[in-house]
Amino acid sequence: MVTNFLHKYQFQNHQLALPKKQFVTYAVYALIAVAFLHFLLFYPAPASEKPVVAARVQEEEVAAAVSARVNAREQLLPPPPPPRRRDVALGNPQAMEEVAVPPPPCDYSDGEWVPDARPPLYNGTSCGTIKDGQNCMAHGRPDTGYHYWRWRPRQCDLPAFSPEAFLRWLHNKHLAFVGDSLARNQAESLLCLLASRSPTELVHRDGEENRFRRFAFREFNATVSVLWSPFLVKATEKAERAGVRHNHVFLDAFDERWMSQLGAVDAAVLSVGHWFLLPGVYHDGGRVVACHDCADLNHTETDFFGAFRDAVHRTLAEVARRHGGGGGAGEEKVVALTTFSPAHFEGDWDKSGACPKKRPYRPGEKGLGYTEAEMRRTVVEAVRAAAGSVSGLRFAALDVTALANLRPDGHPGPYMRKDPFGGGGGETGDGRVPNDCVHWCMPGPVDTFNEILLQTLR
Repeated sequence: MVTNFLHKYQFQNHQLALPKKQFVTYAVYALIAVAFLHFLLFYPAPASEKPVVAARVQEEEVAAAVSARVNAREQLLPPPPPPRRRDVALGNPQAMEEVAVPPPPCDYSDGEWVPDARPPLYNGTSCGTIKDGQNCMAHGRPDTGYHYWRWRPRQCDLPAFSPEAFLRWLHNKHLAFVGDSLARNQAESLLCLLASRSPTELVHRDGEENRFRRFAFREFNATVSVLWSPFLVKATEKAERAGVRHNHVFLDAFDERWMSQLGAVDAAVLSVGHWFLLPGVYHDGGRVVACHDCADLNHTETDFFGAFRDAVHRTLAEVARRHGGGGGAGEEKVVALTTFSPAHFEGDWDKSGACPKKRPYRPGEKGLGYTEAEMRRTVVEAVRAAAGSVSGLRFAALDVTALANLRPDGHPGPYMRKDPFGGGGGETGDGRVPNDCVHWCMPGPVDTFNEILLQTLR
């Protein structure tokens, strides 16, 4: 059986067997066919370029649509936050450039008085430079509510007065207050505020009634002067006892008592106005050009607004002529003008209750009178005209008229004298009681003038 199997298997192989040379040839042909079939199956012909271009265009359209949507969303998003202080500290140029944009100037004239529980920095016994007539506490004024108010501007912040900050600015500098008794009132307020931090010393006094004085803060090598000049220009003051009832003011001449000292001053605060309301004859070019309250003289009666305007404008022009153009960056001289500070008489000056209010007016409760508004406008316009006229000088207005107008409670009233109702010399023999409704108690609203001054000088 096995033999038959082998025989059959051998027979079949013999029938299928080919010659060796022919077998190799067929095998090569078969391999070529298999290779060709493999190529067709696994390496198809490339597609045409048209679909590729269409796909690229479509991708660009999608990208454009996505970009447009993203941009639209970014436009709806809020702007990025301002750079952090740390960015500036690390020297980020973009952040530093953005922070360098200065804020708009603060309008301190628009605001209201709000309660403030903080006590004053000084009082009637702790400060020795308060003029006797403004030391309301020492003279027995019983109420103290006028101490506890602060001025709050509507659109910006007015920081509380910092003696340290002011003395840092005043280091190695000379500040002068020039003008009438309101200028002196503001100067004495500043002296008391600064003395709460550093002792002050009177180093010079020349003239009666403390009209020319100089104080030193030796710890800071700082000087504050008070210079009397109620018209800023040259004038011969009235002398009632000598029968001279009118002031004679020379608009074309300057008061060298202070003007000649301005070269040694780093900053000056000028404050005038109330003396122009007194009887006065105004001269210009050797002739009388205006006369106020002079019915007893052979001159035409005029108002005092034109004379006040000429005095202020000419003074600033002369300051610019003499002192402009000097100094470099950071060395400019500052000349600030305090605007008119209104009085609050509600009756005769020598009658009880001339200025009896015990709290500030509310916003809108008390408007500016015509005189106060005109005097303020004159100063603001003069400063605006002088600003930027020369290098080395910076002119500024301390616009206190509105805030002062709302403080009828801040005047000495009858307490311009000690114990006015108790036989201490205030009440006259005929029952009249003199009242001061022009100047300010110290401490009091006048301290706010110097809060604004500090922000102006910095």
